[in-house]
Amino acid sequence: GLHYQLRNSQAKLVTVMRGAVYDVAVDIRQNSQTFGKWVAEELTEENGHQLFVPHGFAHGFLVLSDSVDFIYKCDNYYTPGDEYGILWNDPAIGIAWPNTGTEPTLSDKDKIAETLNDTPKENLPII
Repeated sequence: GLHYQLRNSQAKLVTVMRGAVYDVAVDIRQNSQTFGKWVAEELTEENGHQLFVPHGFAHGFLVLSDSVDFIYKCDNYYTPGDEYGILWNDPAIGIAWPNTGTEPTLSDKDKIAETLNDTPKENLPII
């Protein structure tokens, strides 16, 4: 899924120490010129790449290896009850997820996530 916190948002710097992931950030800030646009980066132990996910962006990833050690550096603590999600394969966002040959494993909350357009505006950050 594509996750974010609203009232206690987090900026994140993410990297992989072992394995590989396809990491995605989506701008969900209302009134942003890039609302609904996404960026992605393959993060592997070999390439050492990192992705910065700013406040107001939803974050998701797809594990590309058998296992992964995925490291987050966050500027705020996780706040239970303040987590929201956007459907990982929202057609209006159009993320080009890699084809791994298998269906992704989703949590129960990710299976019922709404599209960005169906998310109530009060549940989206404002610039």
